[in-house]
Amino acid sequence: MSEIMRVPDRSGDTCALTPTETDEYFMSLAMEIARGCAEVGEVPVGAVAVRGSRIISCGANGREEEKNALSHAELNAISAACAALGGWRLTGVTLYVTLEPCAMCAGAIINAHIPRVVYAAKDARAGAMGSIVKLQSLPLGYHPLTEVCERFSRESAGLLREFFLARRK
Repeated sequence: MSEIMRVPDRSGDTCALTPTETDEYFMSLAMEIARGCAEVGEVPVGAVAVRGSRIISCGANGREEEKNALSHAELNAISAACAALGGWRLTGVTLYVTLEPCAMCAGAIINAHIPRVVYAAKDARAGAMGSIVKLQSLPLGYHPLTEVCERFSRESAGLLREFFLARRK
């Protein structure tokens, strides 16, 4: 991402964002989704799929509500992005997610040909894009670039920690 992106500010005018600010902007939206998940009793993970400066889809964790093990934020965002774009190849899409994708989600990212994933918190228990395994480095035909959005790492990890502490009480 080397281009400057323009987004609306609070007054309705547009302002220019650097590539780092762009990542932080979209990650802040994913964090809003994650906070919403926590409020309804879902594990707080949110995802936003973006092409250029346009949001294609959003995904929230929905395993409890939907009673479906496949309802991860990333998979929900990928499915909605495929529907919005009319195909399974999500070339040119960046996926912003608040927690490092698990093996299932990393596999879906690779299969959807998503070229770039930006995540906030590393997952020492199930992270499959760098923490436990780096699925994208295996000879699976497609190798997305992954980056950590350091500005939101602590916030996302803290949100998850607080959620699970509250669940245990």
